[in-house]
Amino acid sequence: MNKKITGYRVNVWKVQLICFLILSSIFSINAQHQNWYKEVGIAGSYISNDRMPFWLRSNQSGGIPLDKASVSIKGILCKEYDINKKGLADWGVSFEGWVNAGHKKEFILVEGYGKIRLGIFELRAGRTKEIMGLCDTSLSSGAFAVSGNAPGIPKIQVSIPEFYTLPIFGNLFAFKGNFAHGWLGALPMELNDSIFPVKTFFHQKSLYGRFGKPEWNWKLHGGFNHQVFWGNEDFYYGDMFTLSPWKTYLYVVTGTPYGTTGIPRSKIGNHLGSIDMGVEYDFRNLRLKAYRQNIYEVGALYYLANLRDGLNGISLENIAFDNKGFQWKKVLVELFYTKNQAGELWSPPTKSGDENYYNNYQYVEGWSYKDFGIGNPFICTRTYTREGLPADPNEYYINNRVVVMHLGFEGSVNKWDFVIKSSYSLNYGTFGTSEVGHTTGKIRTLPLYGIFSEIRQFSGYLEAERSLNNGMHFGFVSAIDTGKLYYDSFGLQFRVSKSF
Repeated sequence: MNKKITGYRVNVWKVQLICFLILSSIFSINAQHQNWYKEVGIAGSYISNDRMPFWLRSNQSGGIPLDKASVSIKGILCKEYDINKKGLADWGVSFEGWVNAGHKKEFILVEGYGKIRLGIFELRAGRTKEIMGLCDTSLSSGAFAVSGNAPGIPKIQVSIPEFYTLPIFGNLFAFKGNFAHGWLGALPMELNDSIFPVKTFFHQKSLYGRFGKPEWNWKLHGGFNHQVFWGNEDFYYGDMFTLSPWKTYLYVVTGTPYGTTGIPRSKIGNHLGSIDMGVEYDFRNLRLKAYRQNIYEVGALYYLANLRDGLNGISLENIAFDNKGFQWKKVLVELFYTKNQAGELWSPPTKSGDENYYNNYQYVEGWSYKDFGIGNPFICTRTYTREGLPADPNEYYINNRVVVMHLGFEGSVNKWDFVIKSSYSLNYGTFGTSEVGHTTGKIRTLPLYGIFSEIRQFSGYLEAERSLNNGMHFGFVSAIDTGKLYYDSFGLQFRVSKSF
């Protein structure tokens, strides 16, 4: 059986169901402004073999159905900024919740936040569906740092959410970015072969720039994002840790290494992110975008030792899409490669050794939140994989060396909008289960738990929806897995919803 993902579902489901229905009643209120959006819906799902297919559970911000047969009720209420409103200030809210009923009952808070805009700046607080890094947000296999796979981490954030064009240099430069502080709760950490929960915080920042005047056909993009798990180091290390709370935070934000007697010198917390670049070009009725995410975790990118790894994508969008007859809207091709990790025999040696993406020697569950991986879902834990695969018991992610070819397609036919995702992956475990083993500096530790040979896997997805009268929508979602990484499975979900 699969490991049940219950970390963020509260057991008192009846109370939450009542709260959900109360919130859903708001949908009957007539909004005076067009920037309110309301939706209620119901879905019936069937999952074969009690194994949730990859594309039904991936990049859904935690909003997934139950195994086996189940019914889901969804409610959405949001207010966006009024683009017609004059003045510097505005506000918005968003709520999305699911109630699942089947072999168990649960409530899932997918999104819940409030936001205030003041000029180009935004203050936001709560849980947000989020993708961090340059990529196609609707069809991508998943950004490396934050892919929208896990539920959003509760946080307070100050940002410039949209590109702001500098009025100097002829509007040639624009930028956007964010700075956030979040709360992860108590995460299991390991020290001296003991595991205990430690209250953990989340730090995030990003800065992206755009080169090219608004009226130009082409534009260049570039920037970085930086995420950190950290917190309560004085409790974790005891008297060995000498930094004040404020200085600890500065070390986290700047990525400054720290070490003392009894504490190996390294960055405080678990750091991860990507350095991205991209280009877009507008043809007459087409928009071409290409992007590259260069990924970093423990320092190999500084030495260009893991430069082969990254997310590469090209998308072509039909700007003239009009939803009549057969129309294609967008085509995406991606290559996600993480096999190198600066751990090959020929890789330049680094002080920290191979990157071992998403695993961490302090945080037992690595780069995850509420039992979901935060980053690209093709780097996977043992939760859904077949039993018996070679795995180091000290590694939460047992398969982080992957080569993925991913195709995405959006279009419409006879008033049906559809999305197709097709993913083929080659999987190689971790360096701890490879023939060459893990590295730390120039020291190489040979594998102790077997060799993870190449495993091939295919995952497919089809979503279709048709708009009816009076804001009604009907559609279905299907997904399939076949290969030797996951158990073969099939999932089907029918959906009916009404938007206001």
